[in-house]
Amino acid sequence: MKSSDLSKLSADELQAALLEQRERQFKLRMQKATGQLNGDHEVKQARRNIARIKTVLSSIKNEKAGN
Repeated sequence: MKSSDLSKLSADELQAALLEQRERQFKLRMQKATGQLNGDHEVKQARRNIARIKTVLSSIKNEKAGN
């Protein structure tokens, strides 16, 4: 997920994407805890995707507050 792609989405779409990524992160954490996760890098990717989405959401919020 790229920041440029995320900036084109609406706030509602970003909220949905955030929920999806949080669910993915939870599933990956459970897989890691039970030893079923093959690629540890997926946990890192999910965490970073969540951060990207939150960053874009906060910039949208700040733009609306500034107007």
